[in-house]
This record gives sequence, structure tokens and C-alpha cells, in this order.
Amino acid sequence: MLKEKGQLLFEDKWPSMRPIVLKLLQQEPVSQAEWQDLFYGVHLVCLWDEKGPMKIRDALQLDIVTFIKDAQARVLAQREEQALLKAYIAEWRKFFTQCNYLPTPFRQLETALQGKPSSGGGGSGSANIQGAGSKKGQQDESIVRKLMLDSWNESIFSNIKHRLQESAMKLVHAERNGEAFDSQLVIGVRESYVNLCSNSDDKMQIYRDNFEAAYVQATENFYRLKAPQYLQANGVLAYMRYADNKLREEEARAQRYLEAGSNAVIQCCVKVLVGNPLAVLLAECAPLIKAGETERLQLMFRLLERVPDGVVPMLKELEAHIVSAGLADMVAAADIITQDSEKYVERLLELFRKFSALVHKAFLDDPRFLTARDKAFKTVVNDITVFSLELTSGRGPAGKTVAPESKCPELLANYCDMLLRRTPLSKRLTTEEIEARLRDVLLVLKYVSNKDVFMRYHKAHLTRRLILDASADSEKEEDMVEWLREVGMPADYVNKLARMFQDIKVSEDLNTNFRMSTTRHDAINIKILNAGAWARGSERVSVSLPVELEDYIPEVEEFYKKKHSGRKLQWYHHMSNGTITFTNNVGRFDLDVTTFQMAVLFAWNQRPQERISYENLRLATELPDGELRRTLWSLVAFPKLKRQLLLHSPTVTAPKDFAEHTVFWINQEFALIKNAKPQRRGKVNLIGRLQLSTERSQLEDNQSIVQLRILRTQEAIIKILKMRKRLGNAALQAELVDILKNMFLPSKKMIKEQLEWLIEHKYMRRDDDDINTFIYMA
Repeated sequence: MLKEKGQLLFEDKWPSMRPIVLKLLQQEPVSQAEWQDLFYGVHLVCLWDEKGPMKIRDALQLDIVTFIKDAQARVLAQREEQALLKAYIAEWRKFFTQCNYLPTPFRQLETALQGKPSSGGGGSGSANIQGAGSKKGQQDESIVRKLMLDSWNESIFSNIKHRLQESAMKLVHAERNGEAFDSQLVIGVRESYVNLCSNSDDKMQIYRDNFEAAYVQATENFYRLKAPQYLQANGVLAYMRYADNKLREEEARAQRYLEAGSNAVIQCCVKVLVGNPLAVLLAECAPLIKAGETERLQLMFRLLERVPDGVVPMLKELEAHIVSAGLADMVAAADIITQDSEKYVERLLELFRKFSALVHKAFLDDPRFLTARDKAFKTVVNDITVFSLELTSGRGPAGKTVAPESKCPELLANYCDMLLRRTPLSKRLTTEEIEARLRDVLLVLKYVSNKDVFMRYHKAHLTRRLILDASADSEKEEDMVEWLREVGMPADYVNKLARMFQDIKVSEDLNTNFRMSTTRHDAINIKILNAGAWARGSERVSVSLPVELEDYIPEVEEFYKKKHSGRKLQWYHHMSNGTITFTNNVGRFDLDVTTFQMAVLFAWNQRPQERISYENLRLATELPDGELRRTLWSLVAFPKLKRQLLLHSPTVTAPKDFAEHTVFWINQEFALIKNAKPQRRGKVNLIGRLQLSTERSQLEDNQSIVQLRILRTQEAIIKILKMRKRLGNAALQAELVDILKNMFLPSKKMIKEQLEWLIEHKYMRRDDDDINTFIYMA
């Protein structure tokens, strides 16, 4: 037994194990039997010889160091740097491969040295199982592997690492200058740095402090010299292409030569290639945007996006360009667009498409640039350079004038009217084209600040179309209401529009029933409308109706009372119209006229040849002075007629010039002229834009817009404070703008005035300690 144990000492086993270890180090073939004998030999020595593990470790270290010394001699025999690098990499690759194989048979040794208990064959089996189960963990913790790498580091690498690093940097420098070489030489040096680090907490420490730092410094030195030379020699535009290409090259190079996650070199390149000449690059931005050089702008965008806040100046340049180019375009076309709402909207849409295409092609629809486009386009849409809308508050005798606003919403509403009414424009367009254009109007409307003005005019036009039955397509009319709801128009406004359509449908049924109850069924068409949905600011205008119309009123009222008790009918004659037959010496004509025009013309019904003074017409019609002047002017100077219906003396150039003694008479030679020939028959529409519009209604509309804004602002302030109970001035204003933005943007002056009014009337109060904090009062 003792004899056997004596044979298991280290001194007995090592002579047979050492040749196998040397073969493995030198990468010579090892048979399966030798491989197994090595495992078994290590196991027996560790098990039976108390000092065996330490002896094996020392002997192994001696052989490893001897092997490394031989390798060192071969490497240092090379005098030329690149040859030294190649020799080192060849030796390192061979040695590093063995670092993965040689520790395997010595796992039992590692178990023994780490003080883990093991007994008999079970210990061996256990070590093998552990090795198989966590090979990577074992390899990382392997004492033999660490021994091999530490020995290599101390014997070779630590002595020549700076020479190797310099050689590697020279190779990278050569590659940047277009020379070819074996990239594995640089990769090998990097691997040495990473794998020879003895700091188990941070394996990358030596690599970062030496190889990566040297690589970044070499890169910075290279481009700090090359970039300004290239910029000076080739100009900014060529330089941008150069910088973009070099950044891509360096990204690919970093992937090859640096460890994953190393961003320092790219940051360094960006700083040198883009950060340093930033001012020079930005100086080209405005001219490129102006010229629409989308490819070059895209290149500049790619470069500047890499620099912190690099695109901020580009956003400002884009915004400034859109505002200046947009306004310049509008001012240049002012003569056309102020006269024609179609041309105005088309011009706006053309500008929007142009700027959107620029953002799409140059900046790839980046959200920051889309926001800049929207902000700038909003400025163009709401600008008052070309035309403005004067609003007065109507308080006091003269009314307080509010800051002028853009007339854009009014023109948008006019354009909608042209598309939805039977006009030459709507007749030449298909249904799909009309829908597309209406959608375009809604697109522009998104940028309008004073949307309440659009609502007011759109409703006025819709009222006119429904009463005159002038809609080109009733289905499109109802679609438009839904689209307005979709784009965020206030619900109460949209609901009123929907109610208007409902009233028209109800009126059709009422007419059918009324005609069945009267013998004169074809002469009249009544529309009974809900005052809440249809009412406008203008007061009802008194007029003396022709007897033929007057007779109908009691009959209609009686019929309606039978259907709906408790409802009162109010007659809005300025919203009514009709067709009369006019006969003179030339022929017979059907005239579409307003009720006011009808009242004036019926003054001649019994005496067609008579001349009647202005004063007598005023007494006969009972129309207010302003309305009578406008109505007479439409009959003596209708723009589309070559021969006017009425003649007057003395001749005047404007309705305000009519005097009490001005006389009017029927033009017995009135006729429609076609191809220079008078026609004996025909139909003429004399209503024009008079319908639904009284002399005061325009002024009242503008005043009511301001009044409604005041009420909306007060309502919103109370709503916010009722919910919050207590709120600072800045937060209150922010919430207020958010609530009102789909109608109008309240000015700071208006907000201040309404806050003061609400405080004065005890709806709210200021905090005793902080005047900028408001408190709700129940």
C-alpha cells in the first residue's frame, strides 16, 4: 500500500506528464491516450501528494515561461517595426489558442489550489461535471489560463506594447491614406490589450487607457490636419461630402479595430470634422434653403444632427425662409389675391406644398422641421401685410378697435362658398376635385388663429346657399359639416350648422302640407327656421311689403299655429327673396330679386311710366335710408347688366349721393344683351351679394365676433378656476390658450381685461400674499 502511494508522488508522475504539456504548448499533435493520461496524472498527484498541486503549478509555470522566452527571442529578433508586429501577432495567436486548451486537464489542480474538497474518483467526476456545466465560468476563473496570460504579459507584452501600439497606429494611418495592409495585425494588438488585463473588475481598463486612447488621439491628429486643408482647397459643399464619407469610414473602421461600444472615436471625429468648422457650414445653410438644394441640405442635416444642438440654427433658418419667402410671394401677388379668394387659397396651398416638399426631401420629414414649417406657415397665414380685418368691440359710441387680424379666414370661407355654391368654378370641377379642395381649405384652416371669423363667414354663406337653394351638392354640404367637426371646430358651432340642414328638411314637409291647405300653392315657398341656429347679429329691417305678399302672412301664421301652438313667428324680410315678371317695350323678363328690391319695383306696378322721387320711394317702401340707397343702387348700377332696370336723374357715382329730389323711372328699353343683340326673353338674377346682408350687418358681425370672444374668454377663465380653485397667472394663461385655440388666440391685453372684469364682479380674487395667484369665489 505504501509502495503504491509512494509511486503517486509528483516526482514520479511529472516526467511522464511534462512531454505532453510541451507538445500542447508547441501545438504538436497529442493522442487521445496521452490526453487522458494527462488528466489522470494530474488527478492522482492532486489526490495523493499533499504538496503535489503547488509542485505541478511551479513546474507548469517554469515550462510556460521557458516556452514564452523562446517566443520572445523569435519576436525580438525582428528589428523593423512592421516585421516585429507580424512576428508578435503570429506568436500571440498560437499562444492564445493554447490558453483555451491547456487549462482543461488541470481542472483538478485548480480545485485543489482553491481549497475545494475532493475524494477519489468522485472528485474527478465532479470536476469534470463542473467543467462541462460551466465551461465559460471555469475558463474565466482558470488559474492555469491566468498563469499563462500573466506570464506572457510580464515576459513579452509589457516590454514591447508601446512599440506594437505605435506600429498598429501607423498601419491605421496608412489605411486612412489609402494603403492596403493586413487588418488582423491591428486586431491582434487590440486582442492582446483586452485579454492580458489582470483587473477582473474591469477587463477593458488597459485596452481603454492605452490602445483606445492612442487610436482616438491618432484619429484626431489625422483629421485636425487634413480637414481644414480639404475645406480650404475644395470649398464647403465638397467638404460636407468629404466629412460625411469620412465619418462613415471611421464608423466601419471602429467596428473592425475597436471593441463594441467604443463611441469615443466617433465623437472625436464629429468634433473635428463637424464641430470645429460648424460656423462655416451653417453660413451655407440659408443660401441652400433659398435655392432649394435638397440633396446638399440633407447632407448638412446628416452632419449637423451629430453635433449637440447642431440642427437648431437650421430650424431657425428654415423658419425665417418660409416666413420671408411666403410673405414675399403673397405681397408680389397682392393685386390678384386680394380680389380673388380662389387665387388666394390656391397660392397659400401652393406655398404649403412647396415648403412641405422641401422638408420632406431635405430633412426627411423630421418632426422638428415639420414643427418649424408649421410655425412659420402659421405666421404667413395670419400675417396682415397684404390685407387685414379691422374688428371693433362696439362698446361706447365709437367702439374700441381691436388689433387688426388676418383676412385669411374670411377668404377661406368665401372659397368654400365658391366650391359649394352653383358657380362657374364648382361646375367645371368633378365631385372628387371639389372634395379635395375642401380638404385643402381645412388644411389651411388648421394654421388660422382666428377660426371664429371663419365660422362666422362660413355660416353666413351656408345660410345664403340654403335659403336661395343655391347649393351645388347638398351631400357635400353635410359632409363639410362633419369634416369641420373632425378638425376640432367647437361642438356648439357644428351642431348649429347641422340644425340648419334639419330645419330646411322640416320646412320642405311644412311647404308640402301648406300647399295642400291653400289654393295658391305654387306662388310661395316658406322656410320656418330655428332662431337659435340661424339668427345673426343684425336687427330685423322694417319694409312695406307689396299687397300680393302681405296677404300671405296671416294665412301662413294661421297654418303654423294649428301645427305648433305656443311658438311665435318672426318675419326676416331681409332674408327673403322671390321672382317677379317684368314687362316693357322690348319684351318679358323673369327677375330674381330680394324682398327689398321687390318692394321698390312694385312702386311702379300701377304706374309704369311715372318718375318717382327718392323721398316718395322711401315713404312707399318704409325702408331705412341706408337699405333703400343700397337697394336702389343695385337696380340702377348692376355690374352684370349693360342696360339697367331703373334710370335716374341727376346721375350719381355712389349710393350715398342720392338726394331727396333724385328721380327714378323704369327703363322701357331694358333688355338682356347677348352677342350685341337685345333679347326679348330671359331671366336675370339681381340678388347678387345683397341677400341676407343689411347695411349694418357687416359692422355688427365684426362687433359680435369681439363680443363673443370676450364671453368665451370669461367662460373659460371661470371654468378653469372652478376646477382648479387656485391657480398662478402663467398656468392660467397656458390653460386658457389651450381651451380657446380652436376658436381664436386671445391676446394678453384681452386676458388681462377679462381677469380685471371678473375680479371687479366678484367671480374671483387675487391671493392676499401673491397678486399673480387667482382664487375662485363661489
